[in-house]
Amino acid sequence: MVADSLRGQVMNQGLCRYTRHPNYFGDCCAWWGFYLIAFAAGGWWSFVGPSLMSFLLLRVSGVALIEKDIGERRPAYRDYILRTNAFILGTPKRRTDGIGEARDANTHSEGGGA
Repeated sequence: MVADSLRGQVMNQGLCRYTRHPNYFGDCCAWWGFYLIAFAAGGWWSFVGPSLMSFLLLRVSGVALIEKDIGERRPAYRDYILRTNAFILGTPKRRTDGIGEARDANTHSEGGGA
């Protein structure tokens, strides 16, 4: 059960700091890894499976479906979207808050902390 103090917050620690969907990224890496094994054994044509899974995860049932309206339901997630790559691992981006002051991506503007 989620503690009440954590309700509504965005998970931005660990792998979630570098990608919004680490589970989908890992799934995609596994599929492409299987392809590399099949390719090494002469199954060059086996790219169909990972290509289809990549397309589905990125455009149909994964990232696109989850993020369609989550920014409206969870305002903190909108900021997370601006700072963090959707799929491929990457360093968090710097953002500017409403005043124009550049802030590091891992600092929180809520709660009065700098």
